[in-house]
Amino acid sequence: MGIVADRLKAKLNQAFAPQQLDINDDSAKHSGHAGAREGGESHFSVRIVSEAFIGLTRVARQRLINAALADELAGPVHALSLQTLTPLEAAEK
Repeated sequence: MGIVADRLKAKLNQAFAPQQLDINDDSAKHSGHAGAREGGESHFSVRIVSEAFIGLTRVARQRLINAALADELAGPVHALSLQTLTPLEAAEK
């Protein structure tokens, strides 16, 4: 993982104590596209499983993630695809 991915991982671990956290740099798929940067680390997909999401809507969960990653979303991260699950939801999938 690169520097930006490491920051995403650290912040998400600290904020949500996830049981599972997968971060993928999808930047290569967006080469030549608006927001794509030389060297990547501009487009990410994240799958996070955390008890912190229990009782929250999908939109509320995404707002929490966006707040935790506000600095990265204002700078190096152009696109962030999120899959936010509770442990029970993850077990069902």
